[in-house]
Amino acid sequence: QVQLVESGGGLVQAGGSLRLSCAASGRTFSTYVMGWFRQAPGKEREFVAAIRWSGSTYYANSVKGRFTISRDNAKNTVYLQVNNLKPEDTARYYCAAAPTSLGPAHLMSSTLYDYWGQGTQVTVSS
Repeated sequence: QVQLVESGGGLVQAGGSLRLSCAASGRTFSTYVMGWFRQAPGKEREFVAAIRWSGSTYYANSVKGRFTISRDNAKNTVYLQVNNLKPEDTARYYCAAAPTSLGPAHLMSSTLYDYWGQGTQVTVSS
């Protein structure tokens, strides 16, 4: 079992920044690929970014150049730095963990992630 707890969300004006954190506990952190997803009201959950133990990163096209995912393996924590926020970034952001064997082609599939946090709300005002 892995427990995930997100924090760092909030209300920010367009163009602003936030740093989201996801603290993991339970099974060995290094055995998981960590991902961030988001879900806006009335919309499906969508992939944002993912990172492997090695540091390899993957991003949705909509956030490339604005969001940065990182992980501190010593602290069992993954981060999502979100810059130049837009109103369309408003959503609940979820941290998730998937087996490290998950290939690049499948990292965007939320159904393949085994563990999820409760999410943290990000609201961007125009």
